[in-house]
Amino acid sequence: MDPNTALPANLFRRQDETADADFYYHPRFVTHIDEAAIAAVTQLYREYFAPDSTLLDLMSSWVSHLPPEIAYHRVVGLGMNHAELTANPRLGAFAVQDLNQQPALPFADQEFDGAAICVSIDYLTQPVAVLRELARVLRPGAPLVITFSNRCFPSKAVAAWHALDDRGHLALVRQYLLAAGWQAIELLDRSPTPGRSDPLFAVVARAAAPPQTAT
Repeated sequence: MDPNTALPANLFRRQDETADADFYYHPRFVTHIDEAAIAAVTQLYREYFAPDSTLLDLMSSWVSHLPPEIAYHRVVGLGMNHAELTANPRLGAFAVQDLNQQPALPFADQEFDGAAICVSIDYLTQPVAVLRELARVLRPGAPLVITFSNRCFPSKAVAAWHALDDRGHLALVRQYLLAAGWQAIELLDRSPTPGRSDPLFAVVARAAAPPQTAT
C-alpha cells in the first residue's frame, strides 16, 4: 500500500512501462481536447490566476491555454518534450523533466503565485510526491488548477485512472491533494454542451502555509 494515497501500489502501474522519455521523444503539435473544452480551461485560468502573477505550467507542451488578453509577470513550463516547450509562446522559461522518475521540482520555495496541470494528472505514477512539491513552490493560498477530460494516452495512464469514471477521477484527484496537504479543494464540472463536445472537469486547491519550525 502507498501510505500517501491509501491505494495499492499496483494502481499506479501502466500498460506501457517503457521509458516515458522514449514515448514523448517525438513532439506532438496537437491539442488533446476540443475547442470548447479548451475554452473552459481558459475560463478557469481567468477566474483563478491573477494578472501579473508568476505561474507554473506543469506537464506543459506547446500551448498553455492561458487567456490571450491577460499579461502575466512570468510563466514557466515543465514538460517532457523540448521542441514542444520551445514552441510555446507563453513560456518565459522551461525545464524538461520526467516527473515519474524525478518528482522533485527544480524551483525555489514559494516561487509561484499559481500552477496548472492540464489533461495530464492521469499519467503521474507518484502524484502525491509531485503535489507536495507543487505545494512547496507555490506561495501560501496560491491556486492549483488541475483539469482533465475523458481522453488520454491509454498505455501511459495509471491503472487507477482506467478503473474509475469521471466522478471517480474527481474523487481520486481530491484524495491525492488531501494526502499532499492542500486546502480548500473544489471539485468542478465545467463541461461544455453535453454530447456535443469533450467534457471538462477540474479540481482546484490552495497551497497551505508551510509548518512552523519550533525555535
